[in-house]
Amino acid sequence: MYKALLLVLCLSGCASIIDGRSENIMVNTNPAGASCSFTRNSESLGTISPTPGSLYIDKTKYDIVIKCSKPGYDDATYINKSGSDGATWGNIVAGGLIGWGIDSASGADNHYDTPVNITMSKE
Repeated sequence: MYKALLLVLCLSGCASIIDGRSENIMVNTNPAGASCSFTRNSESLGTISPTPGSLYIDKTKYDIVIKCSKPGYDDATYINKSGSDGATWGNIVAGGLIGWGIDSASGADNHYDTPVNITMSKE
């Protein structure tokens, strides 16, 4: 009984162990040299300036809005949708609902697109 419980606890939180609760989002713009701000639920997460560059963010189930600007170009916006991480499905199979619950609560079962490529138009 105790061995089974120990096994379940060891397998729980698989995505937390494999992918972690944070990730780097790389942004490339065409043309390079733009300034890109990241927001999630109207909260600023940080800025990359100049591009190309990356920003280290905590993963959640909420989408990130990336807005880039550069003098002489129209602003460009990209919505980086939060998706399920591949380790989530293995975690559900191996660790059951306990592992999934741990990863879901921490955001470890989510991921964002990276790299993000944004093309900006001249004004």
